[in-house]
Formats: sequence, structure tokens, C-alpha cells
Amino acid sequence: MSPSKGPTVAARAVTKQESASGQPRILQPSGWPTPKGYANGMAAEGRLVVTGGIIGWDVHGHLADDFVGQTRQTLRNISAILTEGGARPEHLVRMTWYVVDVEEYLASLKPLGQIYREIFGTHYPAMALVQVVRLVEKAAKVEIEATAVVPH
Repeated sequence: MSPSKGPTVAARAVTKQESASGQPRILQPSGWPTPKGYANGMAAEGRLVVTGGIIGWDVHGHLADDFVGQTRQTLRNISAILTEGGARPEHLVRMTWYVVDVEEYLASLKPLGQIYREIFGTHYPAMALVQVVRLVEKAAKVEIEATAVVPH
């Protein structure tokens, strides 16, 4: 059997300070380009807080007409769930975004970044973006699942 010709990954050891802080640690393999607005991976220990697929309904069950407005409310809803679970934005370790139009997402990156930072600050967990044919709620343009780990 011949040796693997795949990429090699150098893992950085966790420092005592990082381990003691209980905060999630960004996993950034040596030599990889630094991602913008997300992390390649996260490591954390603690109590899980997991959302379902969250859309941008307000407290009255209404959705904004536009993608950016729906995303703003979706992120606010996730923030409220995190708070209810005793988590904060810096505890987020993963978000999966489902969008019905990836071109609409790409055209909205600047305002989406501003909204994200207003709600969650500059903590960027591991993220994935998936285009889907439609969401269960027909008028929804975005649905997001989030996972946070609250330190012990």
C-alpha cells in the first residue's frame, strides 16, 4: 500500500490558558488560508444548546419580505434561544444556513456581515451554507440551525 498523497494537517496543541477558559477553540490547520466570517472548525467542552431550524418570524408570526430582513430576525431569534439556554454568542460552535437563493445571499454579504456583527459580535463559528429548493414555510428565504457549547 502506498502512502497517502493527501494534504497534511498540523494540529496546534491546546494551551493551559485555553483549556482553563472553557471557551470554544478555533481549529485552523497550519498553512490554510484564514477564512473570513466563519471558522473551519471548533473544539469545545460543556453543555450543548441546540436550535432547530429557525426562520425569521417575529413575535407575531410575520416574516419580512426581503432576505436581509428575514436573516436579521432569524439571527435575533437564535440569540433569544441561546439566552434562554444560558448561552452567549461566543459559545456558538456551528451554524448551518439553508437559503433558497444562493445568489441573493452572495449579493447581500455586506449587510449580512453588519447584521451578524450587531447581533453576535466578531465570534465566527464553523458555518456551512446550503441552497435548497424551498423551506417548509413557503415565504421563508433563510433557515438557520445553531449549536453552542456552554462551558461547565
